[in-house]
Amino acid sequence: MRKSRAANARNRAQRSALRTALKKASSGTPSEAKAAVQLLDRAARKGLIHRNAAARHKSRIAKRSAK
Repeated sequence: MRKSRAANARNRAQRSALRTALKKASSGTPSEAKAAVQLLDRAARKGLIHRNAAARHKSRIAKRSAK
């Protein structure tokens, strides 16, 4: 139970940081977009979010930065 509680807290913090980075990337600079993409890659690799969800977010970031 202690282990799952620690993992839950860690996952919640990482998911929160990811959401914040995605919001900054949507209306920010290319460096913020790059940081968000790195967080997405890590989250997908670690199993925090599904890999297709990460790909979808990355695609939308790329589409916004191309305009």
